[in-house]
Amino acid sequence: MSTTTTADPMATATMMSPLHFRRLLASEWTKLRSVRSTMWSVLMLVVVTLGFTVLVTTLTMSQWDKADAKDQAQIVADPVSFILGAGFQLGQLTVCVLGVLYIASEYSTGAIRATLLAVPKRTSMLAAKCVVFAATIFVVGEIVAFVAFFTGAAIVHKHAPVSLSDPGVLRAVIGAGLYLAVLGLFALAIGALVRHTAGGITGVIGFVLVLAPLAQLLPGSAGKHVHAYLPSEAGHLIGQATKGSDDLLSPWQGFGVFCLWTAVLLGVAAWLLNRRDA
Repeated sequence: MSTTTTADPMATATMMSPLHFRRLLASEWTKLRSVRSTMWSVLMLVVVTLGFTVLVTTLTMSQWDKADAKDQAQIVADPVSFILGAGFQLGQLTVCVLGVLYIASEYSTGAIRATLLAVPKRTSMLAAKCVVFAATIFVVGEIVAFVAFFTGAAIVHKHAPVSLSDPGVLRAVIGAGLYLAVLGLFALAIGALVRHTAGGITGVIGFVLVLAPLAQLLPGSAGKHVHAYLPSEAGHLIGQATKGSDDLLSPWQGFGVFCLWTAVLLGVAAWLLNRRDA
């Protein structure tokens, strides 16, 4: 008489040889590109960023003679910051939404259980998600940044000529793509922490759009320092050719602060991922 035993799926998966990280990357890439929200979010990033770049730069140049002298001087001093800021201010929201959706939607649908069953090493799964998502957003972001720059530069050329060979300009354009990539990871970390789509999106948008104006209401130097070290406020400095007169941080310092915020959140997300049930 033989005895039939049913193997525990989790135990079986654990005893299997570890999946190669490249196969994890391929799996995450398949998931990312096969979801409709990815295509629509990327499309919105392109349309919104380029559309508002053209709109804002065109309107500003058409009203140049009526503009305040201080505003004119600010644009002339750093045209690339003006060009990139015109569209990326709203375009970045699509990256925030997609970053949260990429991981929080798996919790909403229950698909995360299948993912963790296939990849028992949860930290490896999260790392693969981060690499695939950051690389995708970086590539798309760089394409959008260069197209936005050349389009905006042609529009503002008469009053504020700028080219990639000018000091800090190439770094600022590349930095715009870097900022979007890290912002995507920041949003992904929030999504992994909250594990709820609506809550995660609300949290990220709160960080990006709400906290900065509130911090400016704080009195004295404390308010200036809190505002300067907020994630998005520090991170977007990498898209400037030079350090502004009112900026407490240089472009690379600000980007470093943003990366530190993101690394801490991802670290906490990885720790909780290994401690909480799916």
